[in-house]
Amino acid sequence: MLYFIPAWYQQDEWCENEQVWNVRRMHTEFDDTVKQIQLFHRNGACPYRILLLGFTPNFRHFLHRQGVFHAPYLSCFDALQEIRRKRPMVLSFHNLNWPAGIEFIYTPFVVVAMLKGEKYAQIEFGEDGNPIRIALFEQGRICRRNIYDDRGFVSATVLFKKGKPFCQDYLTEDGTWKMRCFASDGHVEINPKCPQYLLQYEGQEQKKPFLKRSYESMEQVIGEVFSEYLNLTEDTDLFCAAMHKRHAGLLQEALSGKKLILSYFSDRYPVKDHPETFDMAEQADYIIVDSRENLKRFQKEKRITVKQIKNISPYDSRVDFGISQQLDVQKILVPVDGVHDMVFQWMIQLFGAYVSEHKNAQIHLFTRQAQRDRCEQLLGDTRRYLAKARLPEDLAAASAQIHGEKDAKDSFPVKFFVEQCVDELEVSKCMREQRLIVDMRKSPELYLQILAISIGVPQIVRTKTEFVEQGKNGIVLKKPGQLGKALDYYLNGLENWNKAMVCAFELGKKYTAEKLVEEWKEVIDFIG
Repeated sequence: MLYFIPAWYQQDEWCENEQVWNVRRMHTEFDDTVKQIQLFHRNGACPYRILLLGFTPNFRHFLHRQGVFHAPYLSCFDALQEIRRKRPMVLSFHNLNWPAGIEFIYTPFVVVAMLKGEKYAQIEFGEDGNPIRIALFEQGRICRRNIYDDRGFVSATVLFKKGKPFCQDYLTEDGTWKMRCFASDGHVEINPKCPQYLLQYEGQEQKKPFLKRSYESMEQVIGEVFSEYLNLTEDTDLFCAAMHKRHAGLLQEALSGKKLILSYFSDRYPVKDHPETFDMAEQADYIIVDSRENLKRFQKEKRITVKQIKNISPYDSRVDFGISQQLDVQKILVPVDGVHDMVFQWMIQLFGAYVSEHKNAQIHLFTRQAQRDRCEQLLGDTRRYLAKARLPEDLAAASAQIHGEKDAKDSFPVKFFVEQCVDELEVSKCMREQRLIVDMRKSPELYLQILAISIGVPQIVRTKTEFVEQGKNGIVLKKPGQLGKALDYYLNGLENWNKAMVCAFELGKKYTAEKLVEEWKEVIDFIG
């Protein structure tokens, strides 16, 4: 059995990142563990389970969004709260026990419950329309927040004092509190009336008493239950842990002596920023990294003697023909997150001169950052740098034009736009319209590169990667001044562009789902 230990946490807390439907998602939900589970779920490469450490009352909705709804899992918090239900249940807030005379007011974002002219409660919904939180008020100030499980019951409740969180109670299915975590210092109290938790494994159940009635932190409680789960597993079982600072210390101790695979995902846990985990890497049987850059970094690290380190892409390639040839314009995608201000200024001025001479070219500044003012900020900087180079600043869309509006008085057509894409679906839709990618960052984004070879879009980069073959599906610039010629090479006619598309599709054959499954089988066979 292969156990996946994911790192699906809200910032640095032991809870999921579920959010209300009307709030913009600031980070993508996709990571290396999502792809690994998708591969094993769809290809049946090996029996597996997900082992959840955090509090995840809406986990079934998360699995559904990732296309693995029936993935098997074990949950430490289900054990702690003695939850037996597995299937989601439709829960209507109308069926809750409201006081007589309650009145519901429907707003575009939430439902507000009014009692005798005063705000009594506010009901918030998830992306699928299910109630996830209900805040209760007294004299206009929040006093309690109930957190609902997608299986149809209150999973936890947060108590407030003077409008600030005081403690959070974790409940059983019938509403009895099992644990109380205090906001002041994070210590946890166990209810003395039900001092046990429920382990469910291989269709069997057993209750275990808590070793203590009070714990210094939630991590200690989770560690106790997690260790008991580990005692039920076989010596031949494998554990694939997604590296994250939230659980790294807990796993290092608990998984000692187990067959261990560590998975490093750059967007979540850059190796260069966390040298403290090298001790844990030393005890691993295998290390999986998501890029050649991370692979080289591990190989150069003298403190690590683990020889089995493998680069397996967290993304698979698929042949997906874009529509850029059907468009009247040539869209050039330019990622800008992490680009130094001097480099950004140089690019804007170079592209400004280029689009002034090439009527069909457009520059689409690509960002994964979700801040509401991100588009305005990028376009404002673009207009300023164009003006510095004595180029028409109207080449960049004004803030009123971001959503497609045009000013009839503009004497110059708009050439600079912003593509703000947070999750992979938005990125994929955007990429299908692009004729070319120009990524001047030291470390190009992995997902963009895989998507480029899937759609057949040529790439111009400054750093050589395994996803760009020089002169074939892209160009690695030896000098920044060569960018203008590289643009002409792919945009002046379709001959070179078509050759690059064919080469990209050939390169993509190395990263299909079938190839990734084969690589994972090699890792499992080696350890097993």
